[in-house]
Amino acid sequence: MSSDVQEINSFFSKKRFRLTLIIVILGIAYVGASIGLGFQTHSLLNVQDGIVWLIQNFIPNEASKGYWGEILQQLFRTFLVAVAATTCAAVVSLFLAIIGAKTLTPAITISWVIRAFSSLLRNIPIVAWAMILLFSFKQNDLTGFLALFFMTLGFLTRAFMETIEDFGTGKIQALQATGATYLQVIFQGLLPEIAVALMSWILYMIENNVRDATLVGLLTGTGIGFIFNLYFKSLRYGAAGLVVLSVIILVVSVELISNLIGRLLS
Repeated sequence: MSSDVQEINSFFSKKRFRLTLIIVILGIAYVGASIGLGFQTHSLLNVQDGIVWLIQNFIPNEASKGYWGEILQQLFRTFLVAVAATTCAAVVSLFLAIIGAKTLTPAITISWVIRAFSSLLRNIPIVAWAMILLFSFKQNDLTGFLALFFMTLGFLTRAFMETIEDFGTGKIQALQATGATYLQVIFQGLLPEIAVALMSWILYMIENNVRDATLVGLLTGTGIGFIFNLYFKSLRYGAAGLVVLSVIILVVSVELISNLIGRLLS
């Protein structure tokens, strides 16, 4: 009986030690970063002043209602760019994932190249993509589209490859044993089976890209991000707050629609 109690005490002691160690490491990391940045922790006590200022200035007022037309137009434009970039990237990603998945690739070298390519694309931040493309394509919707496209291409290619590989080699071999060709395995066996999972990834990326498109617009001078920057710099804080509110409503609406579509497909 005493040995059981000792084992239990030893188990919880190890748990407490690990938890304490994690807290200490996080504390050291915070202190080290604060010292390196010259950040003063006591300044967090004054954060309420900034919140009060936001409430006083960024709440949409009567004068900001006149901007609804322009805001809705640019919001819809931003949404279209996000959807177009996601759908175009999804088509290319599916092709790359099919030939790059280990269970379907013609050669393992091709799989490695596609994996490296997708990792490169998705590990470059969306802000970096926007800045890189800005020098070549200037400030227009194409720049925002391409930034979202390349980021989404890298993410969806990897996600689609993992989804295809989860389908299993056994199922593919079973289809091939019945005499199915390579294309028949893909279009009549694989894609119908994983269609719901692929659509879930696409809807997820549309949600992300709607948010990212706002940030990209700040850099490329287009869409809802541009007019937010315009209103903010011209001290029209009420109108800028209306832009933030409209983006929140759009993102929440897209998420609710995505969840509804996901439930219907499943």
